[in-house]
Amino acid sequence: MVAIPQPSSTALNAVDAAIEAEQSRSPGRFHLGASIIKKECERELWYVFRWALMVLHSARLLRLFNRGQLEENRFNYWLKAAGFQVWDVDPDTNDQWRIEDVGGHFGGSLDGVVLGLPEAPDVAHVSEQKTHNDKSFKDVEKKGVLESKPAHYGQMQVYMHKMGLTHALYQAINKNNDDLYFERVAYDQPEAERLLKKAERIIVSDRPRERISTDASWYQCKFCDFHAICHGRKAPAANCRTCVHSTPLMDGNARWFCEKSERDLSPEDQKQACASHNFIPPMLDHFAEPLDTHGDNVVYLNKLNQKQFTNGPDGYSSAEIAAVTDVAIIGDEVTDMLKAEFEGAELIG
Repeated sequence: MVAIPQPSSTALNAVDAAIEAEQSRSPGRFHLGASIIKKECERELWYVFRWALMVLHSARLLRLFNRGQLEENRFNYWLKAAGFQVWDVDPDTNDQWRIEDVGGHFGGSLDGVVLGLPEAPDVAHVSEQKTHNDKSFKDVEKKGVLESKPAHYGQMQVYMHKMGLTHALYQAINKNNDDLYFERVAYDQPEAERLLKKAERIIVSDRPRERISTDASWYQCKFCDFHAICHGRKAPAANCRTCVHSTPLMDGNARWFCEKSERDLSPEDQKQACASHNFIPPMLDHFAEPLDTHGDNVVYLNKLNQKQFTNGPDGYSSAEIAAVTDVAIIGDEVTDMLKAEFEGAELIG
C-alpha cells in the first residue's frame, strides 16, 4: 500500500514557516562573537565575520536556540532562591551585560554576574548558563567544561578578562531530565589575551585566514557551514563585507568604510552588494586564480574549466557569481555566449 502523504498546509508547518521567516528578517550578528572565538579554524571565523554565507537554520534548531535563552530565567530564579545576588542586566544601563573589543567589532553578551556563592562568598562571578542534551550533559559532567566544551570555556575567559573578574560560574542543565551541573572556572589571563589577539588578527585581516586543513574530507571541514565556499563549487555571498573596497575601522564604533564611495557603511548598506562590488580575490581561491585588473574589473582563470572570466561591470557581477549553484559555469563558453546573445541577461542560479 502506498503511504498517503501528509498535507503541506498544517498548523505545524505554518508555525515552522513563521519561525524560519523570522530568522530571514533578522539583521544577523554584526560583530565576531566571543561564543565562537575558540573555534580552531581561523578561516571559518573570518568567513563568519565577513558574512561569506548567511547560515539559515531549521525551525527545530531555532527552537532549540530559543530554549537556551528561556532557561536563563529559570537559572536566575534558582540562584536568587538560594540567596545569591544576581545581576542579569548591567545596573548602569539596565541592558544586558556586554563586552566589546577590537574597535567594537568583537564582543559578546553575558548571562549575568552572581555574588555570594558558598565556595567564595565575596567573589563576583561571571554567570554563564547553557542547555545540553543528555549526551552532551554527561560529557561535560564527566570531563569538565575546558575539555568537553572549549568554546564555552573560551567565552568565559574573554568575559572575565573584559569584566575584571577572577572567576566564572558555569551552569549546565540536562534538557532530558533537568539535572544540573555547576563548575567554578578560574580566570586564565594568558588564554584570554591569546583569544583577544586571535580576534584582532581575524578582524583586521583583508584576506581569508589559513584553512584548518587543505583536505576537503577532513572531519572538521566536512561539517563546516562554509565547506562549499572553502573547498567546494560555490562562491561566497555578495555584500559589502566580501568586497575588496570595504574595511572595518578601529575607532571603537564598529564602523565599516567603503574606499570606493568614500563613505561609512550603515548596517543596512553592509547587507547589499552595490554595482561596484568586487570580491576579495582570495575568497575565490577554491576555484579561481586572479590574472589581471583593469579599471573596476578583475580577470580570473576559472580553475574548474580553464576559462577566463571577469568580475566587474565588463563581465560577471558579484551578485551573478554568488547566485550560481556551481561556479564551474562561470566563464564557460555556453554561459558567455548566452550573456552576449541576450542583452542584459544575468545569471540567477
